[in-house]
Amino acid sequence: MNVELIDYMGSDNSVVDAARVSFSKHHDKYSDQENAKLISYLAYNNHWSPFAHTSISLRIKAPIFIARHLVKHQVGFAWNEVSRRYVDDEPEFFIPDYWRKRAENIKQGSTNDQVYLSPMLEMEGESGAVHTPVELYMAAKDCYEALLKLGVCPEQARMVLPQAMYTEWIWTSSVCGWARMYNLRTDSHTQLETQQIAFLIGEVIEPLFPKSWKALTK
Repeated sequence: MNVELIDYMGSDNSVVDAARVSFSKHHDKYSDQENAKLISYLAYNNHWSPFAHTSISLRIKAPIFIARHLVKHQVGFAWNEVSRRYVDDEPEFFIPDYWRKRAENIKQGSTNDQVYLSPMLEMEGESGAVHTPVELYMAAKDCYEALLKLGVCPEQARMVLPQAMYTEWIWTSSVCGWARMYNLRTDSHTQLETQQIAFLIGEVIEPLFPKSWKALTK
């Protein structure tokens, strides 16, 4: 999984200027400490509009099942994704370092306990048919490529590919939009892989807007 900065607009001073414009003031008339204090005040009191005068565009690579989790963040975000209606390059698949045990006390989520997979998993209802998860990924990939060779259109051939396939998208929002997403998706109740993407996003944005990011995030 990967997060790459494409472009950004503004700085912490942009936030300060947007807040002080109502008094026809500018950030350079105040000390850095005073400007930082104002940013903290704005964040604490949920005055979000000054933070909205910023923009950060990222290119993100993650498996489909994580992308579908993150795309729920719609308000204040723009999202454009690679489409396998138009491209048919070789699929890549996410393989976890280990498989986590299901949590018994909640409807969703997992524990940190590892589930040890036997070398081969027998598929229910298919006596004698044995596959590892990776073998299933490769079988889906082979089927996809065979369909393309037969002349099947990419928009239908893609149906056989699993949720573990990587996708990429460009995602844009203001620093307050990113912080809202970050606070929700770094929570301990969020799926671990989603947390990992959120933390990577934070590592990219924090150096660009250090005062605002500190004030807006938990």
